[in-house]
Amino acid sequence: MRVRSFSPVCRSLSFLVLLTLAFATGGTQAVAQNLKLDVSPAQIRKAKPGYVFHIYPQIGGAPANAKAFRIIYRSTNLKGEPIAVSGTVIYPAGPAPREGRDVIAWAHYTTGVSSRCAPGLLPNLSGTIPGLEDMLKRGYVVVATDYEGLGTPGVHAYLVGESEARSVIDSVRAARNLKGAHATNRFAVWGHSQGGHAALFTGEIAATYAPELKLVAIATAAPATDLVELLRAQKGTIAGNSLTAMALLSWSRTYNFPLKSVLDEGVEPQFERVGQSCIQSLSQMLQTLKLAQPLNKAFLRADPTDIPELRELMLTNSPGRRPINVPVFIAQGTADTTVRPEITLAFGKALCQNGTPVTMRMLKGASHSFAAEKSAYAAVTWMHDRFLGKPTPNDCKR
Repeated sequence: MRVRSFSPVCRSLSFLVLLTLAFATGGTQAVAQNLKLDVSPAQIRKAKPGYVFHIYPQIGGAPANAKAFRIIYRSTNLKGEPIAVSGTVIYPAGPAPREGRDVIAWAHYTTGVSSRCAPGLLPNLSGTIPGLEDMLKRGYVVVATDYEGLGTPGVHAYLVGESEARSVIDSVRAARNLKGAHATNRFAVWGHSQGGHAALFTGEIAATYAPELKLVAIATAAPATDLVELLRAQKGTIAGNSLTAMALLSWSRTYNFPLKSVLDEGVEPQFERVGQSCIQSLSQMLQTLKLAQPLNKAFLRADPTDIPELRELMLTNSPGRRPINVPVFIAQGTADTTVRPEITLAFGKALCQNGTPVTMRMLKGASHSFAAEKSAYAAVTWMHDRFLGKPTPNDCKR
């Protein structure tokens, strides 16, 4: 049963679920243990990006008439070092067409920054990918990265665009290395919230990072774009403090800056407990809210958007600094209080000014949590048309 409404307590988590879809199945919990990595540093160094080290049956099995596998594949971190990343590949069970199957890469919403928060460890992963059934019916290979540091050892580079995009692109390379998938070199990206952030950065780097692949389109729902404005809009709320804790904990490890330079004295233990929480289920969200209550008052020495080092990281990791040369679909709920409509509309306008064809779909009355679910059919149909080479609708001209 899909959850359709929230209690007043859950509504107070509106920003904690920034860049996250509400849990797809009631009562589902993340699997606590990661699969053993069992890949040596030497193996990782020798492998090419997209090389598949291990293939496992996907936890929870595959959707009807499909096959699903959890994979460990080679990618590259922000420093240019080779790393192992986990993900899931799902494709139709029947024979592939002679020309092969095109690929749609799903980029997931926020689940947390701890390794155990990987979506690939969920027993209901398929239920968390909006439009999956439609994508499979249309014959696509669907690949869902967990991102760097989720599901495998390491640091999750949360809202670090370059890292997210590399994980997405190398997941497509990995899908092509699975013989049963019969994946072509053509792909699209579909992402919600944090995943929309990842999808947009994929559009910025795909041509140079993986010239052998052909990105045809990007579809997003309530994407994270202007990180300065997103963080500023929720400053001081319990849920906003929770997200800030996740971002700062991740960035302190990714960029190696000292947390003590920005945290108030004595808050670090509670800050770390909040920052390492997973938010993949109702119980996890409520637990995170409870942990975050002591942070209700200011816990930083200054507004993070006013701290030069942090502000620069926010700007660096806000998409739009580099061109996107493929069409972009953006779905945005008018009732979204997390990724506010005016921020998304401003980003869409900027894309138009840079020459990117944009299809904008405003979802009347839709909240942040259900933006991807409510736009999934339209997004998949739009991506399908781009693969077919149909004329691209362009709201920039209106």
